[in-house]
Amino acid sequence: MLIGIDARMTPDLLNCLMQMGHGDEIVVADANFPAVSTATRTCWQEPIALPGLSAPDAIDLIATVMPLDAFVPACALRMEIDGAPEEMGEVHRQAFAIVEAAMPEGAGTGSLERQDFYQRANAAFAVVSTTDLRPFGCFILRKGVVF
Repeated sequence: MLIGIDARMTPDLLNCLMQMGHGDEIVVADANFPAVSTATRTCWQEPIALPGLSAPDAIDLIATVMPLDAFVPACALRMEIDGAPEEMGEVHRQAFAIVEAAMPEGAGTGSLERQDFYQRANAAFAVVSTTDLRPFGCFILRKGVVF
């Protein structure tokens, strides 16, 4: 056990976050996301499982140790709901409330159409797989710098 590290933090996730550099992106995926096939295309190559955690819980956990990027228009992206790109589901509202509390001044959030989200996820550093059953509960977080 380490002092100051949330007990839900897994060794794999902590190791991954430590190895990420500024501008690297990490996917936080719901239970419906193709985590294994997507993760094989990432630097990490296999999903980091956080069983029992929702997507917002995983984002909250990550944000305790990883700074978000203030040098791009969106430090966090959500997967848009098919046919309703402007609509924010409960999972989106919960996750973005956490992101907004953690993001540096000047940072923002955004969204991607589902197929564009999958494309972007393929280029991510890693995929975190949650057991969140809410549809479209997928996010991409971009790592910032520590000032």
